[in-house]
Amino acid sequence: MEAVWDRCVRVWQVCVSTWDVFVSACETSVCLLGLCVNSLELGYRLVHWIPHIALALLIWRLTRRKIRYHTNALHDGKHVSTNSTHGFFRGFYGSSSTDQGQSVTMQATPVDPTTMGVGKAIAVLTSGGDAQGMNAAVRATVRVGIYTGAKVYFVHEGYQGLVDGGDHIRLATWESVSMMLQLGGTVIGSARCKDFRTKEGRTKAACNLVKLGITNLCVIGGDGSLTGANEFRTEWSELLQILLKAGKITAEEARRSSHLNIVGMVGSIDNDFCGTDMTIGTDSALHRIIEVVDAITTTAQSHQRAFILEVMGRHCGYLALVSALASGADWVFIPEMPPDDGWEDHLCRRLANQRSLGYRLNVIIVAEGAMDRSGKPITCEMIKNLVTKKLGFDTRATILGHVQRGGTPSAFDRILGSRMGVEAVMALLEATPETPACVVSLSGNQAVRLPLMECVQVTKDVTKAMTEGRFEEAVKLRGKSFENNWNTYKLLAHVNPAEVKSNINIALMNVGAPCSGMNAAVRSAVRIGILQGHHMLAIHDGFEGLAHGNIEPISWAAVGNWTGQGGSNLGTKRSLPASMMEEISLNIAKFNIHALVIIGGFEAFVGGLELVTGREKYEELCIPIVVIPATVSNNVPGSDFSVGADTALNTITSTCDRIKQSAAGTKRRVFIIETMGGYCGYLATMAGLAAGADAAYIYEEPFGIHDLEINVEHLVEKMKTTVKRGLILRNENCNSNYTTDFIFNLYTEEGKGVFDCRKNVLGHMQQGGTPSPFDRNFGTKMGAKAVLWLTDKLKECYRHGRIFANTPDSACVLGMRKRALVFQPLADLKSNTDFEHRIPKTQWWLKLRPILKILAKYKISLDISEKTALESVIKKRGTV
Repeated sequence: MEAVWDRCVRVWQVCVSTWDVFVSACETSVCLLGLCVNSLELGYRLVHWIPHIALALLIWRLTRRKIRYHTNALHDGKHVSTNSTHGFFRGFYGSSSTDQGQSVTMQATPVDPTTMGVGKAIAVLTSGGDAQGMNAAVRATVRVGIYTGAKVYFVHEGYQGLVDGGDHIRLATWESVSMMLQLGGTVIGSARCKDFRTKEGRTKAACNLVKLGITNLCVIGGDGSLTGANEFRTEWSELLQILLKAGKITAEEARRSSHLNIVGMVGSIDNDFCGTDMTIGTDSALHRIIEVVDAITTTAQSHQRAFILEVMGRHCGYLALVSALASGADWVFIPEMPPDDGWEDHLCRRLANQRSLGYRLNVIIVAEGAMDRSGKPITCEMIKNLVTKKLGFDTRATILGHVQRGGTPSAFDRILGSRMGVEAVMALLEATPETPACVVSLSGNQAVRLPLMECVQVTKDVTKAMTEGRFEEAVKLRGKSFENNWNTYKLLAHVNPAEVKSNINIALMNVGAPCSGMNAAVRSAVRIGILQGHHMLAIHDGFEGLAHGNIEPISWAAVGNWTGQGGSNLGTKRSLPASMMEEISLNIAKFNIHALVIIGGFEAFVGGLELVTGREKYEELCIPIVVIPATVSNNVPGSDFSVGADTALNTITSTCDRIKQSAAGTKRRVFIIETMGGYCGYLATMAGLAAGADAAYIYEEPFGIHDLEINVEHLVEKMKTTVKRGLILRNENCNSNYTTDFIFNLYTEEGKGVFDCRKNVLGHMQQGGTPSPFDRNFGTKMGAKAVLWLTDKLKECYRHGRIFANTPDSACVLGMRKRALVFQPLADLKSNTDFEHRIPKTQWWLKLRPILKILAKYKISLDISEKTALESVIKKRGTV
C-alpha cells in the first residue's frame, strides 16, 4: 500500500513540476506581450486575456497552498509511525519528539476525529488481577471510541469471555459506563483463562472477533495478559487460515479482518511493569496501605510496640518502598535489593537506637517477595521472632492481603486510567498492519507509547537480574523513578548522621497557605541536612518569623513523626518580605544563615524573587535560596505539580462521589460545586476528570452566557437518558460576575420541571487532612533534593571564608518538569508568570480539558494534528 502511495506521490510531483513550467512560461509571455504592445488591437486583446490569466494564476496559487502530501516512510528498516498524542498528551511540554531522537515526527493531513473510527470496531477487556482504576480506563475507551464513530464492545470475564463469545461480548453504549469511575475492581470482570493459552482456544477467540468485525483489541492487565495479546496478534493470519479452511468464516470476512491491532494498558497494583512510572491501581493500593499504617501508628504509640506489615509485591518492591518513604518506616525489605549479610544485627541496632531517641513505636514494611542475599525468603514471622527475642519489644505482625486491591480508586488512578484510555483508542485507530503492538505508559507526567514486547523483555530482565544476584542492575532496570525512591530511602533510613560538622547553617520556612505534605518536605530536608553535617534551623511563621527572629535549631528527633501530619508544624503566613527587608537581613546575619529553603505556594515564589532583588541593597541576602512549591492551587511557576495538590484533589473527588451518589438516589438533580485554587483552574479541571463532571468552569478558559446556555441544554438532554444526574465544578475565581450563586440560580431557573439544583462550597476542607501517599513521597524527595543541591551550591559560593551568592542560578525553584525534578532560576521564570492573577502563563493541564468535555458527551472539535512515534525502552535504559 505504501509503495502504491509513493508512486502516486511521484506522479503528482511530476504533474506539479510540469504545471509550474507552464505557468512560468505564461507569466513570461504576459510580461513580454505587455512590453511589445504598440497597437490598440493588441492592447485590446491584452486587456481581454489578462483577467483570465490572472484568475488562473490565482486559483493555482491558492490550490498549491491547500495541498499537503505526506508519506509514511521506511527509514533504516524501521516504520516511521504517525501515532497521535492529540495535543493534550505530547502537547504537555510543547514537544513531539522522543528523548532518543530515533523516531521521526510528521504532520498529518487534517482528519476529522469524529469519523476516525467509522466502520471500525474495538473490543476492550480486563485480564489478570484486578486493579482500582481499570473502570476509568474502560469508561474512557468506550466513550472516546463512540466519539470517533467506532463500535465498542465489552468482553466480559477477560480472555475467557473472548474464547466463549456469545453474551460475553456485548456492544457498549454511552450510558453503560456511567457511574463506573468510583468503583474499584473491574465491572466487566476478569478471569484466569487456560483455554486462551492453547491454539484451539485462540482460534475460537479469533472466530468470535471476526464474526463481529472486531479488528482492534484493547487489553488492560499485567505483563502476562499483554504478552498473551501480542501472541494472539502475531498468529492472527494463521488463525484466519485455520478458520477459513474449517468453513467457520468466509473469504470476505477473512479479508475484512486481515490484521489485528493490539494496544495495552497496564493494570497492576504492584507497579511491576517496566517502561511506566505508575501502573493503573498502584496509587490506590498505596492509599490503602498508608491508611492502615496511620491507623496502626496510633495504637503502636500507645503501647510502645513494633509493627511489621507485609504488603503485596511478589516480584516487585515498589509498594513496600514507597510506603516506607511515605510513612517514615524504620526499615523496608524488597526483592530487588536484599539486605546485606548480618542484617539482623543491623536492624536490631537501628530499632534500639530509635527507642533511645524517644520514639515509642517502630514500623517495618516487608514486600511479600522479600528475600536475603542467598535467596531465602524473609517473612513477617521471622522478623517478629527476631525482634522479640533480641530486643524484647512488644511486636505485632500484620499481613494486609487483598485489602490493597479493594476500595475506591484514587483521583490519580482515575485520571491515569482516563488518559490512557483516550490514548489507547487513538493508537488503535491510527495503527497500520506494520505498527507493532504497543502499551500506553506514563513517564514522569507524560503519556507515551512504548513497544509492548520491549517492555515485557525489560520486565523479564529484572527478574533474571534478581535471580542471578545482580541487584544494583535490577534496581536500575526498574526505571529512574524506582531508583530515585530507593536512593532517597537509603539516605533517610540507612545512613548515620555525620560525626564531622560542616559549620553550615541552613534555615527552613513555610510560606503561604498551609497544605498537606509541607511537613514531609521539612522532615526530609532537616534529616538530609543533618546527614550532610549541617546545622538546621526552623523559621516559624514565614517571613514574619524571619524578620522577628522567631528562629530555633531543629533536630533529627524533632521531625520524627512529621511525614503523615497535615498542615504546617512550622507555622505559615502569607506576608511578603519586601516591607521587612532590613529586619530580615539583620536576622540572617545574627543567626549566621548560609542558605534558605522556602516551602510554600505563590507567596514563596514572589518572596524568593523579592529576596533576590534585595541582594542589590543587602549583602546578607546573597545566600543560596531554593523554593519548593507546596500549595493546593498548583499555581507555582516552574513546576507541573506542587506538594499538597494531590491531597486536595482526592478530598474534592471523594466529596463529589458522595454528592453523585445522593443525586443518583433522588434522580434529576444537578450539583454545583465550588473548589479552591484562586485563579488557577487545576483543581476544578482534574477533579472534573476524576469525578466525571459535566463541566468545569475556570479562569484560564473564558466562558459567557452562551456557554452556560449550552451546558444547561446539555443537562436537559442528559436527563432524558438513563443517567439522571449532573455535576458542575466551578473554580472560585473563574469569573467575578458568574459567581457560584449566579450559576446555581441560572441552572435552577432553566432546569424547572426537568431537574433541581443544589450547591456546595467545599472551602478549607481542601487544605486539611492527612497527606496522600503521593504528597508524602513527593515532599520527601523534594526536601532531600533541595538540601543536596544547596550543599553543592554552597561549595561553589564559598569565597575567602564566607558565603557569597548573587548569580541568578543561586536562587531557584525546584519543580517537576517533563520527566524530572529540575532547578530553574527564579529570575528566569518571571517572564512566564501572570503576577496579577498569580498563575503561570502556560499550564500543562489545560491540554487535558478536551478529554473532560469528550467524556461528558460534548460535541467538540478535537485537535489531533500533533503526531509522535513509539519510543524505545531498550535504548532508553542504555547499557544496563
